[in-house]
Amino acid sequence: MTQQKRIGVLVMSYGTPESIEGIEAYYTHIRRGHPPTAEQLHDLTSRYEAIVGGVFPLRENTDKQVKALEAMLNEQHPGTTFVCYQGLKHASPYIEDGVESMAREGIEQAVGVVLAPHYSVMSVGGYIKRAKDKADELGVRMSFVRSYHLHPQLVKALSERVAEGLGKFEGVDKDRVRVIFTAHSLPEKILEMNDPYPEQLLDTSKAIAAEVGISNWQFGWQSAGQTGVPWLGPDILDVLQTISSEKQAEHVLICPIGFVSDHLEILYDLDIEAQKTAKALGLQLARTRSLNTDPLYIETLSDVVFAELEKSEHA
Repeated sequence: MTQQKRIGVLVMSYGTPESIEGIEAYYTHIRRGHPPTAEQLHDLTSRYEAIVGGVFPLRENTDKQVKALEAMLNEQHPGTTFVCYQGLKHASPYIEDGVESMAREGIEQAVGVVLAPHYSVMSVGGYIKRAKDKADELGVRMSFVRSYHLHPQLVKALSERVAEGLGKFEGVDKDRVRVIFTAHSLPEKILEMNDPYPEQLLDTSKAIAAEVGISNWQFGWQSAGQTGVPWLGPDILDVLQTISSEKQAEHVLICPIGFVSDHLEILYDLDIEAQKTAKALGLQLARTRSLNTDPLYIETLSDVVFAELEKSEHA
């Protein structure tokens, strides 16, 4: 009886602390080993406290996505055994830890995928580099999914959410609701590098708008870092200000296409900060549901991982 082929899947994401107590170490890692000031630490801690209220469910989202992906891969491709490992950018288990676990468990071939559909050399590119360096060092053959921003099941999942979100505005014609697609801002210098990130995000936005049949939409950025260099804009809070001051709309639906989980950037930056701004401006604001473990999203991941595996085997 021949033994089934075992393929490792390194599922990478930004990471979030495991508890309120872990925030300082997490923030220090983001700041490349420089501890945050007391003011910075207080600011970030208060944001987490505002959304989690003493419990810390954020890690569970990613854990469930990884388990669901492993289950779907094995269900859809019974001739191969897939084993998923987590690799986080700024928290344990780090990207390198995930690759080390693979090597220790005898995995010789693997595929890496990031829980972010859009490629930038500064985001997904950084994950891939860290994983590849460690895989090369340990002799694990690893290829990578770079992006999947126009996968039909992803577009379908997001379109369903926009259609559902438009229904929250009772008695309001959908054309009177301004839909704003958002993603995490990055430093403006990516524009000089011909980075595909902004274009991929616009392509996803256009695909969803076409699927849902809306024309009253725009793109906005969110969650920019405080680094002293210019970041991509306009920021979502400025976009809301403009919509209000120019009387463009009274109803706004935000669809954060750059995020796949309920994390700080959704639960605080949108649900608390943007909502507070909207209320002050007299705007009615709603947000689409996050993808989390939606079967359409897990199917997207399963599909792109298997396609990458086949491509690498025939390369």
